[in-house]
Amino acid sequence: MTQGEAPPRSTRSRPTMREVAALAGVAIKTVSRVFNGVPTVDPAIVARVREAADQLGYRPNLTASSLRRGDGRTSTIGMLVEDAANPFSAALTRTVENVARERGVLVLVGSVDEDPARERELAQALVDRRVDGLVIVPAGRDQSYLISEQRSGTRMVFVDREAGLLDADAVVSDNRQGAVTAVNHLLKAGHRRIAYLGDRASIPTAAQRFAGYRHALEVAHLTYEDEIVQHVPASEEAAVTATKRLLELPDPPTALFTSQNLVTIGALRALRALGLQDAVAHVGFDDFPLADILNPGISVIAQNVEEVGRTAAEMLFRRLDGDESPTRTVTVPTRLIERGSGEIPAEGPRHD
Repeated sequence: MTQGEAPPRSTRSRPTMREVAALAGVAIKTVSRVFNGVPTVDPAIVARVREAADQLGYRPNLTASSLRRGDGRTSTIGMLVEDAANPFSAALTRTVENVARERGVLVLVGSVDEDPARERELAQALVDRRVDGLVIVPAGRDQSYLISEQRSGTRMVFVDREAGLLDADAVVSDNRQGAVTAVNHLLKAGHRRIAYLGDRASIPTAAQRFAGYRHALEVAHLTYEDEIVQHVPASEEAAVTATKRLLELPDPPTALFTSQNLVTIGALRALRALGLQDAVAHVGFDDFPLADILNPGISVIAQNVEEVGRTAAEMLFRRLDGDESPTRTVTVPTRLIERGSGEIPAEGPRHD
């Protein structure tokens, strides 16, 4: 067989490094050096090897390459989010993926579904696959199960919520102040009976937003009322039921603050079903697709998801590059987006 002539293919479905070497007319070791990025290989040989690999459809075994390098790196990181289908989780994942892609790193993603046991199971599965680091939106309050992995060199950054019982970096949004801003905005429109609908109070972000709601009422010298507060699972169906229950009270609220995007969508469905979307003011926490094209548009407290994700990814890669500075928590500000629903005055919609 002469140089440049494709060797006979074996019955295996994947081409091998040996076949690439034969087609390129070089040693197997040379092919290995090319795909491991050894800078001393002659550029002409690199081009020949890569051309042969493209012709055969060869792809290097990255796991095997990492073992040969001896540094243990697999060029993968693991990411656990609340629900990959949720707009917030999807945007967060995409941002981390963009940062990782610039470094040639693959992101493996799982959904924890607010289940601490599932979080632990998925985190262990990712560690077993020798990911280089972890980005985690924690479901539980105890991440001490990762202490041994952390001591073994696995780097990790927590997002949206800080880790519990584990000293680790975190990037979070300013949930409490965001809720204060939302309630203050409704107060400015003249509302004094402002209902709260949020996720389960056991979830740290929900607890922080609820604390912001209560603080804003206290500063405004308004009495907190249990009957206009609903803590529900983060689902549209639960939010629809809770919103209708609130609006059917003898003295219903004139405004709603919903502290999670799925809860916001459920509340919106209920308002429209009752024909009250133009009469009851509404501010939600977290933006969501199409919120700006509804009538009225939905006013929201928007998290800077891109900033949160980018900061977390960059923090993780700095740790992987050898940063041994003390752990820290970065808090990213939120912002109010006025679109119409949050500006409905207490006496009802204005007709100019």
